[in-house]
Amino acid sequence: MRHIHQATPATILLKNTINVRLVIICMAAASVGLSMVIVSIAKFLLLLCGLTTLLLSRRNQQGIQPPPTRFTHIAVLLCLLAFAASLLWSIAPQADALASLAKYGKLLVIVLMVSLIRDRREATYALGAFVVAQVFLVASSWMLFFRLPVPWASSNMAASHYAVFSSYLDQGIISTVFAAVCWHLRELAPGRFGKNAAVLLALAALLNVLFVLDGRSGQVVAIALLSVAIMWQLPGKYRAAVVVLPFLLALGLFLSSTKVRERLSLVKTEASSYSTQGVSSTSTGLRLGYWRQALTVISERPLIGAGVGSWRSEHNRLQRIQNPAHQDIHGVGTPHQEYLQWGVQLGIPGILLFCGLMLSMLKDTLRMEKPYARAAQSALLAFAVACLFNSSLYDAMIGDFFCVVVGLLLALGLSKASHEVVATPELKPAP
Repeated sequence: MRHIHQATPATILLKNTINVRLVIICMAAASVGLSMVIVSIAKFLLLLCGLTTLLLSRRNQQGIQPPPTRFTHIAVLLCLLAFAASLLWSIAPQADALASLAKYGKLLVIVLMVSLIRDRREATYALGAFVVAQVFLVASSWMLFFRLPVPWASSNMAASHYAVFSSYLDQGIISTVFAAVCWHLRELAPGRFGKNAAVLLALAALLNVLFVLDGRSGQVVAIALLSVAIMWQLPGKYRAAVVVLPFLLALGLFLSSTKVRERLSLVKTEASSYSTQGVSSTSTGLRLGYWRQALTVISERPLIGAGVGSWRSEHNRLQRIQNPAHQDIHGVGTPHQEYLQWGVQLGIPGILLFCGLMLSMLKDTLRMEKPYARAAQSALLAFAVACLFNSSLYDAMIGDFFCVVVGLLLALGLSKASHEVVATPELKPAP
């Protein structure tokens, strides 16, 4: 005779009786790319759900199914421990150091997404919520482009640059990743016309990035993801062409897209002005100046860095050396390059740690089936490329986006289908 267990708060939260957990996961998946207020609320609920699940399961002696990722979780933990340890030698004011540590805490979102999603059915629901929200975002941008009323657009770049909730830089990267997810998972789209709809969505998002939005980072990310998507479609013996594909795509877009041509030409002009005249007031000039300062800090403290949250203090110090009348910048700030930012704070080991974090995620994707692996690897490639030009993990909107999406795609690819989940065997009383 089967033993009947009484439902507890833990079983309600962990199973499908009243699936508050899944609702919160879907909210988190849908929030990224929308208003920052919605993102913050979703992150808070996700953290609360994770803590409640952990506490209730321990109280009721119910184990949580171990997450399927092995390398990513360890890498996230090591990164957070390294930043926490650097509080001991950080030259930053305590407020700056703690604020920076809290910003890197968003890495826990990856762990939470993977740990709270129990099977592929739940991951698919979360993916659906993500797609619906991204369709809303892309459609809103196209409406702005065609001068249709979009009363929910809260970005100060809405009228001029067609960004809906954030900057055109963030939205360009976000929509490019969305296009890649639609393309690589198109075979999984439900319905008779699901595959065609997924391809159309990918095309609409990609055209929006390349011909409507102004973000150069999004355009570069789009070229990178297009290159690997084409490579994966080629027979094995032709895949070496991926070396020249980005250059061919960049040339084709330069000739066909006014947006791409204007923005890439502007990079050349701004870089030339910085190198010949020292003009650092432009977007490219500022980045080049910041990167030079970051390399100086790393060369001065190559082994342990200046500690978490130290960029502002180091930037002001170097500026005062060049100009004693320099007015200190306020806020923590970034050098607009994630790799160098980790180097400033943790030295050369910090750069290696950041690369190790991405490699650990890549290692986990190698255990996935092909469509899921390619979608997750595209998101990782977008993250790696975006971090070359921006602090894409540290920054609020785009950092939250990548943590949620990477966590969701890892959970989707590594979790089992619902019918494959094996129930925990019941313990029989001792004779």
